[in-house]
Amino acid sequence: MGKDRFLDPFNKTLILVILIVSLCSCGIPRFIVLHDPLTPEEHINLGVTYEKNKEYEAALREYTKASKNQPIAYLYIGNLLFQQKDYDNAEKNYKKAISKTHDPRAYNNLAWLYYTNDKNLQEALELAQKAVELSEGKEEFRDTVEKILEKQKGRTH
Repeated sequence: MGKDRFLDPFNKTLILVILIVSLCSCGIPRFIVLHDPLTPEEHINLGVTYEKNKEYEAALREYTKASKNQPIAYLYIGNLLFQQKDYDNAEKNYKKAISKTHDPRAYNNLAWLYYTNDKNLQEALELAQKAVELSEGKEEFRDTVEKILEKQKGRTH
């Protein structure tokens, strides 16, 4: 069903793909792809599909491929790692996404990571406020700001 549609981009660019079959010393055929038939966006889409199917290693592999040419993939990597509770690596990837893209989602998600782990709350607040600012008046990240403020207020009482 869903897997067949991912063959379409491959079939369209099959002519551009050069596969070299060689035998390694163990006698197992090895395929070397000299041209990746998928765009970075297609790798991200494939990663999202893998992630929805709980195939996390495959999703991470696709996001990593995309990150070479599409820095927003670091946001997806961060989200996947956050979901797996690998907070240190999620934080590193959110920071990469911020430095390379300035995407408000990366600011918001790093703020949420700090909020969730109850650390760096002042920095979390600044990140969440930056997300609101970058989203040009949209309300979508304001809830993160409010949650952080509530937690800070609870600590002063």
